[in-house]
Amino acid sequence: MNEDNLNSKDSLKKRYFSKLFANFFGMAMGLVTAGIVPRGLGPKVYGDFNFLSNFFNQVVSFLDMGTSTAFYTKLSQRQREFGLTCFYFYFMGIIFLIVMSSVILAFFASLQDRLWPDQKMFYIYLGAGFGIALWVVQVLNNTADAYGLTVPAEWSKVIQKALGVTVILFLYVFHRLNLGTYFYSQYLILSFLGGAFIWIMKRNGYFTKESWKLTGEQIKKYVQEFYQYSHPLFTYALVGMIVGILDRWLLQIFAGSVQQGFFGFSYHIGAIYFLFTSAMTPLLIREFSIASGNKDFTQMATLFRRYIPLLYSITAYFACFVALQSEKVIHIMAGKSYKEAVTVVTIMAFYPVHQTYGQLSSSVFLATGQTKLYRDTGIIMMLIGLPITYFLIAPKQQWGIGAGATGLAIKMVLIQFIWVNVHLYFNAKLLKLSFWRYVGHQIFSVGCLLALAAVATFGVDRILGPNKSIILSFLLSGVVYTLMVINLVYYLPAVFGTRAQDIRSIIENVKNIF
Repeated sequence: MNEDNLNSKDSLKKRYFSKLFANFFGMAMGLVTAGIVPRGLGPKVYGDFNFLSNFFNQVVSFLDMGTSTAFYTKLSQRQREFGLTCFYFYFMGIIFLIVMSSVILAFFASLQDRLWPDQKMFYIYLGAGFGIALWVVQVLNNTADAYGLTVPAEWSKVIQKALGVTVILFLYVFHRLNLGTYFYSQYLILSFLGGAFIWIMKRNGYFTKESWKLTGEQIKKYVQEFYQYSHPLFTYALVGMIVGILDRWLLQIFAGSVQQGFFGFSYHIGAIYFLFTSAMTPLLIREFSIASGNKDFTQMATLFRRYIPLLYSITAYFACFVALQSEKVIHIMAGKSYKEAVTVVTIMAFYPVHQTYGQLSSSVFLATGQTKLYRDTGIIMMLIGLPITYFLIAPKQQWGIGAGATGLAIKMVLIQFIWVNVHLYFNAKLLKLSFWRYVGHQIFSVGCLLALAAVATFGVDRILGPNKSIILSFLLSGVVYTLMVINLVYYLPAVFGTRAQDIRSIIENVKNIF
C-alpha cells in the first residue's frame, strides 16, 4: 500500500514538473515570437489578427459554457467510458457548424462590415477556424490529462512550441510573414499538436476499436448531465461574451487596427510572465476543492493565506519591472512602429497581477458551490465596465475622451482590481480572514516593488550614461532589481505575504522534490 502511494506521488510530481517545464519553455518561445510577430506584421496587421482571434475566442468560450471543464472532470472519474468522449466530440462538431454557419449567414446578410470593421471576409473565415481549432486542441489536451497522459502530452507541447518558433523565424527571415501566412502557421502547429495528442491517446489504448455510435438513451443522459453543470452559468457566459466582444469592437470602431495592435501587444507581454504562476493555479484549485469537499474551512483559510499573496507578489515582481521598462521592452521586442504603445504597455503590465489573484480567489467560489454569487458579482462588474470602455475610447464629439488602447487598458486594470477585491471581501468573510489586511498587502507589495524597480532602472541608466546600450541596460537593471528584491524578501518577507518560516519551508520542499 505504501509503495502504491509512493508511486502515485512520484507520478504526480513527474506530471507537475512536466507541466512546469513546458510552461517555462513556452514562456521562452513566447518571448521569441513576441519579438518577431508584432515587428514582422506591424501594428495594423497585428491588430487585425488580435481583433479577429479575440472575437471568435469569445464566441467559442460562450458556446463552451464550461462544458469542457465538466468533460475533463467527468472523464477523469470515468476514463473507460468511451460514450462520454464520443458525445463531447460530437458536441465539438456541433459548435464548429454553429460558428461557421453563423459567419456564412453574416456574409449573406451583409453584416460583415458591422461585425468585423475593416476586415476582409477571407481572414474572417480564417479567424473563425482559428478560434475553433484553438479550443479543440485545448479539449484534446484536457482529455490527455484526464487519461493520465500528462507527461507525453507536455513533451508534445514543447516540440510544438519549437516548431512554431521555427516556422515564424522562417517566414520572418524570408519576408513572407503576413496575416494570411501567420494564420496558416497557427493552423499548422495546432494541427501538429492535436494530431500528437490523438496519437498519444491511441498508442496508450484509447480510441481503439471503439464504436462512435450513441443510442438515444445515451445522448439524453449526457445532455442532462452537461446541462445540469452548465445552465447556472449561462447568463454569466452570455454577458461575458457580449462585453468581451464589445470592448475590442469599440476599440476597432473608434481607434482602428493600429490601436488594436498596441493593446494586443501589451496584453501578450503580460500573458508571458503570467505563465510563472499559472502552472501553480490548477494545483491550488484542486486543494481548495478537496478541502471544501471535506468542509475543512480552516485548511482553505491556510491555503489562501499562505499561497495567494505569495503568487500575487511573484506576478507583481515581473509587472513592476515591465512597467518601468516599457519603453525598452517595446524597443527590444516590437520596434519603432510600436513606440506610441509605451503608456499602454505600462498600464497593462499590472493586469496579470490581479488576474492571478482573480483566478485563485474565484476558485474558492466554485469550490464552495457559490456559483450564484460568483455569477451575480461577475455580471454586475462586466456591465459597469462597458460604459467605462465607451467613455474612455469614444471620441470627444461622441461623449468620450478618445484614449484608444490606453483607455481600454485603464478600464481592464481598474475593473479587474475592483472585481478581485469584491471577491476577496466575500472570501475573507467565508474563511474568517481580514479583508483589509489583504487589500493592504496588495498596495504595500506593489509599492515596494515599484520603488525597487525605479531605483534599479534609473540608477543603471544614470551609471551607463546617455549612449547606453538598451539591451545591456535592460538586462543589468533586471539583475540589480532581482538582487534587491531577494534581499527585501529575506529581511521583510511580509512584502511577499509570507513569513520567514514559510520561506524556509518552501526551500526545503524544493530540495526534497529534487
